[in-house]
Amino acid sequence: MASTRRKIVKPIKKRRRDTGESWRDSFIEYVRNECHLAENTVAAYRRDLRRFYEWLAGRTAGSLSIADLSDYAAWLNDLKLAPATVARHLVTLKVFFRYLQLEGVLRDNLAELLGSPKLWERVPSVLSPQMIDKLLAAPHKSEPLWRRDRALLELLYATGARASEASAMTMQDLHLKEKFCLCRGKGDKQRLVPLGRRAIDAVTSYLKHERELLAAKRSSPPAWLLLSSRGGPLRRERIWELLKKFAARAGAPEAMSPHWLRHSFATHMLSGGADLRQVQEMLGHASIATTQVYTHVDPTRLKAVHRKFHPRS
Repeated sequence: MASTRRKIVKPIKKRRRDTGESWRDSFIEYVRNECHLAENTVAAYRRDLRRFYEWLAGRTAGSLSIADLSDYAAWLNDLKLAPATVARHLVTLKVFFRYLQLEGVLRDNLAELLGSPKLWERVPSVLSPQMIDKLLAAPHKSEPLWRRDRALLELLYATGARASEASAMTMQDLHLKEKFCLCRGKGDKQRLVPLGRRAIDAVTSYLKHERELLAAKRSSPPAWLLLSSRGGPLRRERIWELLKKFAARAGAPEAMSPHWLRHSFATHMLSGGADLRQVQEMLGHASIATTQVYTHVDPTRLKAVHRKFHPRS
């Protein structure tokens, strides 16, 4: 007797229509909840895609050709963005298009055909030790939360921490008796960084006179070290605002950002004779090549090393 078993045919997955910016929101939720990317990375994806849809101007991703995508790269360059920023935008686009391809929105990921702009090594901006002194002294004692602000500045310069790392630092990360703190960097990588006397004094004064009053504004004890006026975490955006304020007061360049203190920390450490590997560890750099750029900032150090070790110097 012939078999009457029916052949099971799997339905072909239909491509979902590209409905525009709703896919951007869906992608953001995907990288946050499914890929568990850091919130700063998610925020960068969101900003990059917002700019992409600004350029897209009502068109759909599926209607674009490789020539169109090349025009997008040219448009980014016309905005006078740094090469590294343009490269990041293109990486975001490739990841986003890969997601759309997986969802059946796109048949091909043309963004993979885009090259990346050639990056050149930029010498980081650094403050002089004299300007650092002026900046760290900028919080006035007549101002509310001046101890917190001074502790913030001292911590940034003493540790080379990023603004996001300082914002996320908790009381458990602080070890004043042992004279070090724990910084959580990109990818939640942890590193131990020593604390100098001035940073310890500034943080101790803040803990003694201000933090308890700020923490009392919350229903439960906050975990963060640096608190806002409402007792919540001192957000990264607020740290930027405070740095701008104190930079203007100290006479520092208008373009100054929290990262300038990180650059200054590394450069001054190397100028003082610190080993490059040690500075790499304190900064949390995965590659020593990233740390090596700071050797170009202070040519006197290279000359001193050359005089000390070269047999014919």
